[in-house]
Amino acid sequence: MKRNSEAEINWVSLNVRGSRESIRREFFMQLNYAIVFVSDMKRSVSFYRDAFGLPLRFESPGWTEFATEGATLALHSAEPATSEKVNAGHPSAGRCRPGLSISNINDFHERLVKAGVRCIQPPTETFGVLIAQYLDPDGLEISVSEDRSRHK
Repeated sequence: MKRNSEAEINWVSLNVRGSRESIRREFFMQLNYAIVFVSDMKRSVSFYRDAFGLPLRFESPGWTEFATEGATLALHSAEPATSEKVNAGHPSAGRCRPGLSISNINDFHERLVKAGVRCIQPPTETFGVLIAQYLDPDGLEISVSEDRSRHK
């Protein structure tokens, strides 16, 4: 395995830490999909489709996709997490936290609470954005923010 020189590593670090504008000029990058590993596909499909209202694109026992604007949310079958160390406030490596943007967070929050979805943070203003957080059936945190640009 080839080892990088210190100069090469510093150059990479400088480029990674460069301004967002210079990175945007070099590469157009957009989130294409996010994969959530789930222990029970039927339960998770019901959660994301029925409680969250995401449109179902494709469903199978091992892989399911939802069509969201701009990206695909995919569910993949996996064994349940067995570690007692996983803390919802501090996600462990190998997990993700999907973030969704909606037009009216208060109505959405009310619908989720009525559906029995576990809420760990009701809509709260954080740095000028309303954000709420919920748990899916496997305990994965999902952040939901209000897209205020649609109100303009």
